[in-house]
Amino acid sequence: MGRPKGFEPDVVIAQAMEAFWTKGYTDTSPADLAEATGVAKGSLYHSFGSKRQLFGKALDLYSRMQAERAEEFLARPGTAKERIRAYFMLLLDADLDGPVRRGCLAQNTLGELGGRDADATRAAHRLEEGLIEFFAARIRQGQQDGDVGQDVDAQAQALLLQNTLAGLRVMAKTFDRPTLHRIIDTALAGL
Repeated sequence: MGRPKGFEPDVVIAQAMEAFWTKGYTDTSPADLAEATGVAKGSLYHSFGSKRQLFGKALDLYSRMQAERAEEFLARPGTAKERIRAYFMLLLDADLDGPVRRGCLAQNTLGELGGRDADATRAAHRLEEGLIEFFAARIRQGQQDGDVGQDVDAQAQALLLQNTLAGLRVMAKTFDRPTLHRIIDTALAGL
């Protein structure tokens, strides 16, 4: 009978996610992962297979967390514009107020591995597609509630919002808060 693991895999994946999110896939070494998780390199590889497999699990966790957050925030009471703005501000504030301006793990992954790692590209794309659908649903709800005009193309506006959000998460690494707020307000002017 094998020795029981001395760690919770879900906790280790979350800790690895933080390391990958901060340093990127390429710049996160096995030693960084061991330090971030408190699990020896050999045990990490024994449990998760490889750095790339652990990264895949971390990216999946990130995607689930972001989808849950978006769904919860966009479902709260308020107009579509208020709820989408609040969601953008939540993400932007987290980017700006953290100890490191690291943006979005999915966007960072696309910048680093997009086009070279099909699995990572698909995982990040799935998150983007999910966010587009959340935005489109919230816009359609706004149309039903009367706070978004019937002439607004919900799907097209959702695509624009996701594009804006992706850019904001990158720009949050170097731009100041007032500039990013102006971008949010401009993007939401169409609602």
